[in-house]
Amino acid sequence: MGNPTDAESRLTFRVRYYETDQMGYVHHANFVQYFEMGRTEWLRSRGDTYRNWEEHGVFLVVAKLACRYRRPACYDDELTLITRLTKVGVAKMDHTYELLRGSELIATGETTLACVDRDGRMQAIPQEFLDRTDTKIE
Repeated sequence: MGNPTDAESRLTFRVRYYETDQMGYVHHANFVQYFEMGRTEWLRSRGDTYRNWEEHGVFLVVAKLACRYRRPACYDDELTLITRLTKVGVAKMDHTYELLRGSELIATGETTLACVDRDGRMQAIPQEFLDRTDTKIE
């Protein structure tokens, strides 16, 4: 893989009733949770977990987040979230997201994660973690 733009994962799930608002649509705040699910599964698909990183004192915090809502999603819709790692820096990484219902685009998003230590200070992403996920710093 090596090239972050090759790093993609897909997660399919159903909208649960409690995720919807009074109008029957997925509440906008839940899209942020979906993106987190995507990042977690992206890492797991590469044989690693956030828990492992954290046990080694490496924490990834959301430094920037954007979401563009295009269509509503409703209770029991089957959605597919495509998560891509698009850029890796010395101490940060960027992901993009596409949320689909079938072939219909529901939302897109972007996040930047910063790598910090237990005290919240920026730190470089350790090489062993880059190697484990087969990614390189740009």
